[in-house]
Amino acid sequence: MDRVFETTRAKGEVGVVEKKVFTMPSYTTLGGKTIRDVRIGYETYGKLNARGDNAIFIAHYFSGTSHAAGRYAHTDEEPGYWDAIIGPGKAIDTDRYFVVSADTLANVNTGDPNMVTTGPASINPDTGKQYGLDFPVVTIRDFVNVQKALVDALGIRKLHAMAGPSMGSMQAIEWATAYPEMVERVVAVIPAGLEADPYLVGMLNVWTAPILLDAAWNNGDYQGAQGPIKGLAMALKTITLNGRHPGWANAAFGRKSEEGGDLLQDLSARYAIEAVLDKVTTDRVATLDANSLLYTAKACQLFSLGHEGKLLDAVDRIQARVLMMPAASDLLMLPQYAQKAVDVLRARGKNVEYAVLEGEGGHFDGLLIIEQADAVLRKFLEN
Repeated sequence: MDRVFETTRAKGEVGVVEKKVFTMPSYTTLGGKTIRDVRIGYETYGKLNARGDNAIFIAHYFSGTSHAAGRYAHTDEEPGYWDAIIGPGKAIDTDRYFVVSADTLANVNTGDPNMVTTGPASINPDTGKQYGLDFPVVTIRDFVNVQKALVDALGIRKLHAMAGPSMGSMQAIEWATAYPEMVERVVAVIPAGLEADPYLVGMLNVWTAPILLDAAWNNGDYQGAQGPIKGLAMALKTITLNGRHPGWANAAFGRKSEEGGDLLQDLSARYAIEAVLDKVTTDRVATLDANSLLYTAKACQLFSLGHEGKLLDAVDRIQARVLMMPAASDLLMLPQYAQKAVDVLRARGKNVEYAVLEGEGGHFDGLLIIEQADAVLRKFLEN
């Protein structure tokens, strides 16, 4: 088993970036439903060369956005989620590559002022009201198909690489089967493998259950109302904890109680980890949409290359070199998912590499310690 140990210090910064908007008059989903007036938010870093073949597309994770690098303003506290590896002189070198990142359909971050992408919270042009559950079911392939339209509009003829963490890995490998002639490399970080494992399908069901059980969800019809805030908060808490690892919990909190709390005298007193989970949820819940979370979870559950029963046919279409990079402590998208994918790809004669992110941060290591993979990424992208 290959391991990632070497780290190269990142160099320049992407700087201030702009959220751009790509529009389509209509899009027909894999399920045959048409969405009118589609809008997709995207960002670019670097410059496309004259041949149109130096592009790298970054697909985001479940609760992420197109904000992969840089800052919207100099005063922003945090840069994009993969800023450690995207920028001048970094592994994904914006002096060499034209980097594109786009929001998925039904993106969960509807409360983000930079979010413009079409989903269940958008206005249905046929009714003048929010779609709610009238929004069509969308899949990872639908995300990819809309991205392909964006890529074509930008004048990109070849993707030097398609990369992404978690749900982004699903999109990256889907690209290689949907448009094999366009994709030269796939970088699948904290990957789900080649299809959603039944255990992952069940985990996603657990994530969505609190929303469905919240009376305020009202079968998806909560326009102009507060919505299922309690259910969404519990869903977020579950997602956050599932994305971590006991090593993180022990190192960060141990069995300490919240400051000022007396666990033996007050039933409402909390452990420190409980207080942090509650704070994370409180801080995030106002920026997310419950229906969009349900749609995004369904897209992940439906993920299967070639769709049901045709996985090997889809694998055979892959022409790209593939790098599978799980996190050793991942309890959500287990390292064995990546290893199984590697075995299948190699058995079908594909060029595939495997490296592991070492840490105790769980699934989130694919975001928080991605710089650890700098040297591996450089070599993979340059060869």
